Amino acid sequence: MRYEEPVFRPPCEAASLIIQATVGCPHNRCTFCSMYKEKKYRVRPVLEIKEDIDMARSVWADPTSVFLADGNTIAMRTGGFIEVLDYLNEAFPRLERISCYGGARFIRGRDVADLTRLAEHGLKIIYMGLESGDDEILRRVRKGVTADDYVKAAEKVKQAGIELSVYVLAGLGGRGRTREHAINSALTLNRMKPDYIRIRTLVILPGVPMYEEVLSGEFEECSGREIAQETRLLLSHLDVEGARFLSDHVSNYLPLYGRLPEDREELIAAIDQVLAHPDPPMLKPRIIHSL
Repeated sequence: MRYEEPVFRPPCEAASLIIQATVGCPHNRCTFCSMYKEKKYRVRPVLEIKEDIDMARSVWADPTSVFLADGNTIAMRTGGFIEVLDYLNEAFPRLERISCYGGARFIRGRDVADLTRLAEHGLKIIYMGLESGDDEILRRVRKGVTADDYVKAAEKVKQAGIELSVYVLAGLGGRGRTREHAINSALTLNRMKPDYIRIRTLVILPGVPMYEEVLSGEFEECSGREIAQETRLLLSHLDVEGARFLSDHVSNYLPLYGRLPEDREELIAAIDQVLAHPDPPMLKPRIIHSL
């Protein structure tokens, strides 16, 4: 296989075949993100992608899931994307799921008809980084979109029949805006109605603009306890029927898994149980060198 490193995928795609359809991220300006800073975005030629699929088939004949890397592969032109989807389905008869990352900025301008065609040819799920539903935070971290843009993009994805998994980045508002981050993220998620809500915790690594904000004191990171309190506040305002709530990433302090709304009180109780201790070990600072 030919990969332009580093390559990232959602934790839930750990058992998937990864095919790199695009390189880097077409936005690549978020102040908290270090994932694609070394890359310039480009779409790989379809012939090249097909060659990689052929190479994968020679060593792995029956994957049931494929993740199309890199960031925002949804930005590919519809025709080329469909060629890749069809080739994957022909190459791997047992394939059940094809997925990719997709940002609101690159979905909001697409026709629902185009997204529906992608679904008809096998695109099962899109992973979208909401990060925050608070417009002021989105402006500060240079996401290039608003909460309303996320809602419009989500509506298109759902109309097309594609599942939507949305990430919320706990701690992104810092200590100064943790309440607004939690509440407005919940309100935006209520409007988006995703199938999955996944929590990630902000980890600020050297080399990203936000790291300089921390050093200067402009941004004050939340403690583990404050992250837990923020997550509790988010949960208390969520009203998304049938969504799965998952804390499935190495960055997170607490393992939380449930379905909304029926498991919400149980999830909140689990957080309260941890917060009841004055110094719970699981909320102590962690050392994470990379994601």
